[in-house]
This record gives sequence, C-alpha cells and structure tokens, in this order.
Amino acid sequence: MNILELLEKAVLHNASDIHLSVGSPPILRIQGMLVAIERELESDDIRSFAKLIMTEEQLAKLQKEKNIDMLYSLHDKFRYRINAYIQREQLSLAIRIVPSQIPSLSEMNMPKIFLHLCQLSHGLVIVTGPTGSGKSTTLAAMIQHINQTQKKKIITLEDPIEFLYSHMGCLIEQREIGRDTNSYADGLRSALRQDPDILLLGEMRDIETMATAITAAETGHLVFTTLHTPDATSAVERIIDVFPAIQQQQIRVQLANILQAVIAQKLFRGPDKQRVAAYEILIGNTAVANLIRQEKVHQIRSIMQTSREEGMQTMEMHIRELLEKQQIFFEADRVAMTTFGKLFKDRPL
Repeated sequence: MNILELLEKAVLHNASDIHLSVGSPPILRIQGMLVAIERELESDDIRSFAKLIMTEEQLAKLQKEKNIDMLYSLHDKFRYRINAYIQREQLSLAIRIVPSQIPSLSEMNMPKIFLHLCQLSHGLVIVTGPTGSGKSTTLAAMIQHINQTQKKKIITLEDPIEFLYSHMGCLIEQREIGRDTNSYADGLRSALRQDPDILLLGEMRDIETMATAITAAETGHLVFTTLHTPDATSAVERIIDVFPAIQQQQIRVQLANILQAVIAQKLFRGPDKQRVAAYEILIGNTAVANLIRQEKVHQIRSIMQTSREEGMQTMEMHIRELLEKQQIFFEADRVAMTTFGKLFKDRPL
C-alpha cells in the first residue's frame, strides 16, 4: 500500500494513530485498540514512505539525530503529526492524525468551568495527562473559543504546529519550534516582547521553559501549556521538583500566586465509536494557594473533593458521573482496570 493511501484509509477508519515498523503490518489505533492491516512491512517500504512525505532537509536531520518531529498535510485536507525514529537500526514512524476541524467546547462536552478559564486575563492554566489523551485538542478548543468571543493577541509555540487557526476576533500568530524559533524558551522570551495577551506553550519541557512561563504569567499574561503527569496534583509537584532545592520555596510562592487551573484528562470508550474525555479539575483558589506555599500539595486532593461548586472535581468523581449517564463504558485496558477498577465494576461493556 502506498503511504498516501494508508494515511487516507486511517482517517476513514477514525483511527487516532498509525504505527509503521519493520517486520510488522501497519498498525492503526482505533478506539484505543491496535488493529493490524495489510502485509508485514520491510525496511525498503518504510524508507520509501519516508521519502514521499519528508523533505531532503528532514531526511538529513533524521540521519543525524536519529529522531525527528514533523507535520504533513495531505490534499490540504488531512494533517498528520509524525515522529520518525530509529529502533534496532531500522526506521519506524509514529503518526498522529490531527482532526481537520477544531471541535467546540460544547462538542467536547467540557464542564462549564472551561468557559470561565477562557475569560481569564492572566495566570497559568495547565492541561496534563498521558500521551494521546487529547491535551492538544482541549487547548485548541479553548483557544478557538477565545478567538470567536474575544479580541486578543495570541501567540502559540508548538512542536510541530497541529491545528491551524484563522483570524476571527483575535490575532493569532503560530510559531513552530525548529522552523520559526530555536526552542520553547527562546520563543517564549521573544514572545514577551511581541505584545501578546495570551500565550499557548505546547509543552513545558525543561526548567528554563518553566521559569519563563512562570515569569510570563506573573507579568500579566494568560499562559496555556501542557505537562505529562497522571493527575492534577502531580503537575504542581513536577513544576516545583524540577527546580533546585534552594529555589523551590520561591517557586512555590510564585506558583501559588499565578496558578489558575490544572486540568488532567484521560480518554475512555464512549457510544458511537467516539472517545470521551474524563477531566480532573483543580482550581487555584486561596486554599489551594496556601497549601502550595506551605509544602502541603498532598492535601489539595481533599479540597478538590469538597469544592464542586467552584468547578473542581477529581478524576473518580467525573468518571462516576459519566458512567451514570452512560456516556462512557468499561475499557479493557490495564490502566483503567488498575486505577479505576472499582468504578467500572459491574458496568456494561
């Protein structure tokens, strides 16, 4: 199969990802499950695929660095985020399908607190969760809502750029790491001199990027970003722990002052072959800020359990609500069974 045919076929099957490795048939991830199609791939197949979708510059970078992130557009209609990498001295491709349209907050059935977060004027909003949990889509829906309802300047820093925004009420400038700026930290520092109201930072990857994002939020900007942690409180701990011990008290104070919200999410199987997100929501109110300052992050969970009226909820609370409404169903994966097994017990498949 030609790689272009495979890319189109994946979209038609509502796949979220495509995996191409030597000695394995092409694998589609559909509804979270891996499905093999066609015949086993040989080394020449994947090299031919790469030459069709990559530029000479990208192929040279792959040869040198053994790993490359890129975005590919097909017929100006379908977009794919691609990571090409070497494993066992063979080329492999992991391809994420980027939705052609940005979903709305209502289409994603997001809690009402998301509307409030879109109206903030400053501070730090973090979306966290495992790879493939829909963090980029959540942020895109929020940015698009702001674009439709407000008049702001928004600068995004992404690696690579996934969703493309048109100028509606907002002026949106999108910069790609490696093409438009050298790094997240460099792009973020320069963005502060470009008169933004809102900054979208694709990921806080290192201490320098985290420090600059905190500074941006302190200076009156609204900063949206992502992390990879299993829950909301772990995101707070991750930011603090990445700094040297001598700086951590200062970071606690800064984070307590600027943190607006942490959203942790996980996808589950829903009706009509759709993936439904369950959200854990932490709002940076006065009580949460005090616990962060006092090194008592472990106590934040109890506040989330008792502050539903402020928009907070734990992952278990939202999963239970979605199960009762039959908006999600048991998903036979190890993470769901281990972490949320009691909630899914005796539920319909």
